[in-house]
Amino acid sequence: MPKLRIFLVDDHPIVRKGLKALIVEQSDMEVVGEAGDGKTALSQVKELQPNVMILDFSLPDMNGFQVVERVKQICPGTNVLVLTIHEASGYLRQMFQAGASGYLLKRTAGEELAQALRIVAAGGAYLDPTLAGRMVSTLVNQSVSKNKSLVVGSKLSDREREVLRLIALGYSNKEIAIQLDLSAKTIETYKARLIEKLGLSSRSELVRYALNQGWLQD
Repeated sequence: MPKLRIFLVDDHPIVRKGLKALIVEQSDMEVVGEAGDGKTALSQVKELQPNVMILDFSLPDMNGFQVVERVKQICPGTNVLVLTIHEASGYLRQMFQAGASGYLLKRTAGEELAQALRIVAAGGAYLDPTLAGRMVSTLVNQSVSKNKSLVVGSKLSDREREVLRLIALGYSNKEIAIQLDLSAKTIETYKARLIEKLGLSSRSELVRYALNQGWLQD
């Protein structure tokens, strides 16, 4: 089975060295390249086509939003895992809106990096558990916004809203099933129904939808 191809972007060489050490310990991953600035990163990613780019938000020549947007334009098959010190919800929302698939804090990277990379590489969305616990509020009893997309959301049943909330938190189908006392197959059915109702195409888009609508709040 091919290894996951990882590309590192951080302007601190010592941080890249530490990340590389964590990644090479994983038998299913390899580091195929690295860069210390946005321009170099974009040039190499276009050539190397990695599965995942690990991206620091603060670079000397570009910010994280700009890099993510460009990566998704020139290399749509590369998913982006943001690795940052920034814990403010504004950064997180904007990075997901730009096209990132995951958001991980540097202080928890040692324990969470491998799991986050596998989830993002598989097309899922990953949110640092520290931030998830702090940010997510219940979807039930949300008032309907004037925004037309929120009118669609208001048509969801209470159970669908609860499933969507847990998906946005990053729980797996099995974990959601345990919490709601349902089968994993039933959760998969709910997820498919949500994707159809909201006109989306993947689990990661469900998370972005929740973020875009302001359903994940401090």
